[in-house]
Amino acid sequence: MNDSVPSDRSVLDLLRRRERMTVAEFEAALGVTATAVRQRLGRLLAQGQIQRRLDSAGGGRGRPSHWYELTDAGRRNTGSNFTDLALVLWAEIRAVQDAGVRRGLLQRLAGRLADHYAEEIRGESLGDRMRSVAGLLGERQIPFEVREEEGQLPVLNALACPYPELAEQDRGVCAMERMLFSALVGQGLQLEQCRLDGAPCCTFSVSETVAGSSD
Repeated sequence: MNDSVPSDRSVLDLLRRRERMTVAEFEAALGVTATAVRQRLGRLLAQGQIQRRLDSAGGGRGRPSHWYELTDAGRRNTGSNFTDLALVLWAEIRAVQDAGVRRGLLQRLAGRLADHYAEEIRGESLGDRMRSVAGLLGERQIPFEVREEEGQLPVLNALACPYPELAEQDRGVCAMERMLFSALVGQGLQLEQCRLDGAPCCTFSVSETVAGSSD
């Protein structure tokens, strides 16, 4: 979904600081032509990272005046690098000596994340919900896919890790990820294979215990 080019980042950074701007203001701030500004704005509008509004106070004749501002998606994509904080917080979780307490923390974290994403998950079938999860992560530039074969339960494949630095330090984050995906799809999942073990992708499948149950 992200077809932006490096120069588009300057537009987003300006909107972070000024909240809303017109084409003329972008021209002055960036030192480029109105055509170049509109090209950048067009890309960001198509991606849903900014929105355009009519300047009702503009008045005058000729072309209507508009101003631009960040959408919620645009705000998430600007200034949202919390890697250092995440690493420190995860180190504190790892420092908890009691395994039961540590697992409880992971379950609560997974539950909070699941609640945060729940409204974005759609579908009645397991495959539909997995595709919804894949789409959700795809919007965040994390490639996932759903593999479905006739007569088999669908499988969720992670083509890239959402938490690469954390996973390399502690596989506990893989357990939290499994809990999160299980909650989102409404089905107990197992991590069948992992990129950390040299697999081409991380594969989440319905756990054997759940698949073999009589419920």
